[in-house]
Amino acid sequence: MNLTTKYLGLNLRNPLVIGSSGLTDNVEKIKKLENCGAGAIVLKSLFEEQININIEKTLSESGETHPDARDYIEGYTKDKTIEEYIGLIKSAKKEVNIPIIASINCITDSDWANFASEIESAGADALELNIALLPSDVDTDSKKYEEMYFKIIQKVHKNCRLPLSVKISFYSSGLANLIYKLSASGMIEGITLFNRFYNPDINLETLELDSANVLSHPEEYTLPLRWTALLAGKVKANIAATTGIHSGKTAAKLILAGADTVHIVSAIYKHGFEYIHTVLEELESICKKHGFNSIEQMRGKASFLHNKKYNTTFERIQFMKYFGGLEI
Repeated sequence: MNLTTKYLGLNLRNPLVIGSSGLTDNVEKIKKLENCGAGAIVLKSLFEEQININIEKTLSESGETHPDARDYIEGYTKDKTIEEYIGLIKSAKKEVNIPIIASINCITDSDWANFASEIESAGADALELNIALLPSDVDTDSKKYEEMYFKIIQKVHKNCRLPLSVKISFYSSGLANLIYKLSASGMIEGITLFNRFYNPDINLETLELDSANVLSHPEEYTLPLRWTALLAGKVKANIAATTGIHSGKTAAKLILAGADTVHIVSAIYKHGFEYIHTVLEELESICKKHGFNSIEQMRGKASFLHNKKYNTTFERIQFMKYFGGLEI
């Protein structure tokens, strides 16, 4: 069974990619993930927000208020964080043979994103831009948010020749059109569906804000499934599906919908590194069951473009079925 996959111009031994997370923040874990069968690794993101938090923390601890001191601390903190990240890339490339994809989590188009050229020099095979934009400002229209995507991508593309993928939020008033324009821009090779945001909750004991579940649930795969099926074949960029992929069965569904790769994280946290073998075995079994000799033969068979009979199914937003005698 041929599981090999082409993604961002890279040759992967299979379509199972370990997504950006604490699973990919050091070389020992990355080596284990490779040994267990991962097709590629997305390193834990370098967070713009975390850099800013570290700067403020250092300033607070130092007690410095002079503008020159702030400039020095800001520059030192950024440089140190970037240096550590570059070190991780170099170490990973020395120790493993599978592709290493760096990741930047962006909320603005600030100058620090210019260090993409350093990521390239360190030997990363590709770069994922995790653009975490939540359109929560009532005074900002959707056009401004879309412009921010392009500003960030343009700045990175200008300084980096690596294949670029954009991990995008599903919060957009014209999501399909935005993804189409990003893909047609000629600046990116991939789209990852979707960015998983931190979700707040309310603690009824303390009446304070708390964190909702950090890990995804198996049923969450249906959101990327729909949009993968709707977009596959219509956009030039490779599609990576993520969130809710907890089994080989789910991975197979996303690939049938048209995904080039599937990114998995929560299932590995829950079941351990060896679970990668289980997912791959299940995926291979499904391929064989339906007479596919390769992932390429399977890919997109249930996509919107490949199967016109599914047009209304993937675009339907209201339930029109009966479950147990109840109309839902």
